[in-house]
This record gives sequence, C-alpha cells and structure tokens, in this order.
Amino acid sequence: MSDVAPQAAAADEALFEPKPVLRPREQVEEQIRQAILSGQLAIGTRLPSEAALASKFSVSRTTVREALRSLAANGLITKVPGSGGGSFVRSVDHWALGQVVLEGMQNLLKLGTIEPGEAGAVRRMLAVPTARLAAENRTGADVRALERILAQLARTSRDDPKALAMDTQFHTTVALASRNRVLACLIYALHMVTEPVRDAESAEEAGRRHQRLLDAIKAGDPDAAELAMTAHAAYVEEHPRPAPNGAASTAPGPVELGPADEGRAGI
Repeated sequence: MSDVAPQAAAADEALFEPKPVLRPREQVEEQIRQAILSGQLAIGTRLPSEAALASKFSVSRTTVREALRSLAANGLITKVPGSGGGSFVRSVDHWALGQVVLEGMQNLLKLGTIEPGEAGAVRRMLAVPTARLAAENRTGADVRALERILAQLARTSRDDPKALAMDTQFHTTVALASRNRVLACLIYALHMVTEPVRDAESAEEAGRRHQRLLDAIKAGDPDAAELAMTAHAAYVEEHPRPAPNGAASTAPGPVELGPADEGRAGI
C-alpha cells in the first residue's frame, strides 16, 4: 500500500469573489428588519430614539433616519409625529411580504444574479391564471376600483411617473380580485421589476389591452380574461423598458391600494 497521498485538485481561484459590504444605512435597516421579522420586536413596540440608535450603531442620525424611512416604506414600521410619537413596529401583513420580495428581486437584478427575462417569465406564468381567478372571484368593489384606475390612467400623460404607479396598481388590483394575497404580493413585486416601455403608441395599446381585461373580469368570463392577459403579457415581454446594469428602471414609488380594498371580505 502506497504511503503517497493522492494528488488533490487545486481550487479554482475564480470560485472566490469578494462580497459587497453593506453600507451603514443598510446595516441599520437590516438589523432592525431581522429583529421585526424574527419576532424579537413585537407589534406595537416603540423603537429607541434616532439619537439612541445612532449611538448604538455608531452612525449619524441622518443614517438612522434614512434606514427608518426605508423600513416605513416597506411597511415594517410606522412613524408617529409629536412629543408622544416615534417609530413603532407595524403588523407584518401581506404587503410587507410584497415589499420584501420586491427588494430581494431588485438586489438580485442589480447584482446580475438573476436576469430580467427570468422575472418576466414568472410574471407571465402567474399573471394569466391570476386573471382567470379574478374573473371568477371579483366583487363589485373590485370592478369599481379597476374602473377608477383606468379612468385616472387615461387622463395621465405618458411621461408622468405616476402612470407607471397606476399601471402597477391596476395589475395588483386584478391580483387582489383573485382572493389570493400571496399572488397579489408576487404580482406587485414582479410588475415593479418588469415595467414595460411607455411611449405614445404603447400607452394607447396598453389602454385597449387593459380595457379588454377589465371587460372580461367584469363579465365574470375566465376564458376571456385569460386570453386578454396572455396577449397583454406577450406584449410586455416584447417591449421591455431599458434599464442599466440589468436592473429594473426606477420604481414609481409606493402604490396606494386602500381604495381597491373597500368592501373586500377576508382580504
């Protein structure tokens, strides 16, 4: 039996890459986020003051303020003004899940870990059955909400940043009508990272496609809703919005969904 050890293969240096270091604001935000999601910070808990957090993390109050602003935008905390106010942990509901999914996908796209086409493909796979469910489960409140959004969108200039937010709101409201909150969260996040191009021609065509989808949902016709969404998803895939570094274009900002939820049972 030979005493010579077998020749070990050399590790490929390409396997090792430096990992991005979180910025101070991201470190503060991530630690508070994890404490909330893990249950260490209960709903209603008041966070320490900005000054106390700045001292604890050895960062500036501006850094803490930016972290808290991001957490509030993601639905994890709420900021109450006044002498008795402060930052309080919110109930983590399905919209908080949507924000977490959105942020995760945006980061992966920026890093090049996933491709925009992959997100677009998943959006298409989910959007079509979601449209069927919406036609089967919609309520009068859902239809009225969708009609309001399309009316607002028709009056909005294609160059207005709010147009993209309203487009996202329309598709998220369709998903809400399916009566599946997880679907709604995923559709919201996927729509935010796969925004279509919006020029004069595409805006006009989008209006027609949105109206066909709404008509099918309003009529309670799942087959027509599926056909309308299939055509819409194909158009979006063929007309992507250019974005630098493989990332989605600038997000249109928070989507207000309150009016779309009126009269909704169990959602």
